[in-house]
Amino acid sequence: MDIISQLQEQVNTIAMLALNTFGTLRRDAPPVRLSPDYPEPPATNPSEETVNVAEQSKAMSAALVQAAKKFDMLVVALPLSGENAQLKRIVNVEKKTKSFK
Repeated sequence: MDIISQLQEQVNTIAMLALNTFGTLRRDAPPVRLSPDYPEPPATNPSEETVNVAEQSKAMSAALVQAAKKFDMLVVALPLSGENAQLKRIVNVEKKTKSFK
């Protein structure tokens, strides 16, 4: 798969992870008081589900960060030069690949 396709796939992965993370937090996160001007949210007993929400949000955040780092690595791998330099690089990579066989 070429680098542009990999970048597009990674953008799609980041979008999916972000939407799932935001949706999960919106659905499962306990209410919090946003300002002293607002009334206290209804009290909830900390339960195993609350702990799971915290753990799940950490895991989802970590997955999102990993996906962003992978995207950054793909961007760094993009060639910075013209077509001739890219062709030379391809030849060098092919030589290295043949030397491993």
